Amino acid sequence: MAIKVYKRNTAGRRNMSIVKPEQVSRSTSEKSLTRALNYKAGRSAGKISVRHKGGRVKRLYREIDFKQDKFDIPGTIAAIERDPNRSALIALINYADGEKRYVIATHGMKVGGKIIASANAPIEEGNRVQLSHIPSSTKISSIEMTPGKGSQIIRSAGASALVMAVEDGYAQIKMPSGEIRLINDKSFATIGEVSNFEHSATKIGKAGRARHMGKRPAVRGSAMNPVDHPHGGGEGKQGVGMKYPKTPWGRPALGVRTRRKSKSSQRFIVKSRHKN
Repeated sequence: MAIKVYKRNTAGRRNMSIVKPEQVSRSTSEKSLTRALNYKAGRSAGKISVRHKGGRVKRLYREIDFKQDKFDIPGTIAAIERDPNRSALIALINYADGEKRYVIATHGMKVGGKIIASANAPIEEGNRVQLSHIPSSTKISSIEMTPGKGSQIIRSAGASALVMAVEDGYAQIKMPSGEIRLINDKSFATIGEVSNFEHSATKIGKAGRARHMGKRPAVRGSAMNPVDHPHGGGEGKQGVGMKYPKTPWGRPALGVRTRRKSKSSQRFIVKSRHKN
């Protein structure tokens, strides 16, 4: 994997860089697995419901097989591609029965390699295995929270979780945040960490590139008038002027915990990601 740093011939290019993953084998997508993407840009009935979204370039959606429920049918990695809708790379799999599907690519996947989804598949890069058959200290990704529901967590570039132990019908999984959580050992996970781990090293460089990604400008609350934001107003440059920062709608922001203490899944958290 290489990081391309642009020449500093303009102000916008001064700090711009892109990541060029060596795994990528082609730039075109599989036509049968792509469809049009209806982009609402954070609007409901024409009104802004989520701020700072809009103006994104047009893109197609790649249909990803998050369930990977073709059990015991081996597949060959035909291509590894970029996906404009996610930070991770995706792999095109040709299964032995002739079907093609996209899956989230792991770091060690290569074109021509073999993968398989099975409850007790070999512990090899890219294979989909039931948590009850994965040994401790194994890096995993694309984990199911509920058996049969498909991968829901650990899907972004470079992410991986660690199997701590499996006992009493549950696997203890250490998340990237440091949280240790219990997950049903009948759930499936993919062996290895998610591909494109250097994605975070990208420097956008200029505002125009962010606009192409669908990000609109964000104005500081302290730069607004009092009628527009709780932080607004005051002579000269004023601070927040309150006990804690607030959203434009007066809700506490920045570091305030919003998780309900009575949430049903609380009992599955063995160790919180918070220090206290």
